[in-house]
Amino acid sequence: MKLDPFYLIVDRASWLPRLLPQGVKLVQLRAKDMEEDELRREIAEAKTACERYGAQLVVNDYWRLAIDLGCDFIHLGQEDLVEADLPAIRRAGLRLGVSTHDEAELDTALAVKPDYVALGPVYPTILKAMKWAPQGLDRVRGWKKLVGDLPLVGIGGINLDRARGVLDAGADTISVVTDVLLNEHPEARARAYVELTREFV
Repeated sequence: MKLDPFYLIVDRASWLPRLLPQGVKLVQLRAKDMEEDELRREIAEAKTACERYGAQLVVNDYWRLAIDLGCDFIHLGQEDLVEADLPAIRRAGLRLGVSTHDEAELDTALAVKPDYVALGPVYPTILKAMKWAPQGLDRVRGWKKLVGDLPLVGIGGINLDRARGVLDAGADTISVVTDVLLNEHPEARARAYVELTREFV
């Protein structure tokens, strides 16, 4: 499986009509602190938007809702991986991405045969408090050797100046959150990432 080299993460489906027209083809909905009915609506709205623009939707964490709504990709953190019903996820045909931060977590991820693994934070990030130090480009290179043909996603503190370096180091995909969503011109920023990453498709 090959992922698009630009992987955008949004916290609300309402971003998608603005950002998908910029050429974004891979997006994760990472919605937090919502009641289940509201989450269901968010995921359904995101799925509809992605279908309209020919983009791939990845649902963060909420694998039951992803199955119910007929989504085809789920991303799980390590704690969520322990609690998830992986056979049910596979029976539903969902592809699976897993977060990793150290060698033990990578071993755990590879044991469930994911469709991609994410490594982070590559650089310092303001998205959330992290107990892991920034991994750096050497860790990206090392991780790629360990995962081989499995797609590797670099995440954490990536901006336009750092993006090419992460891809050159071996990441197949760069995942970006705040550098787009907190940008003064998020549509233009998303478009800039799309343009920068096209040579890595």
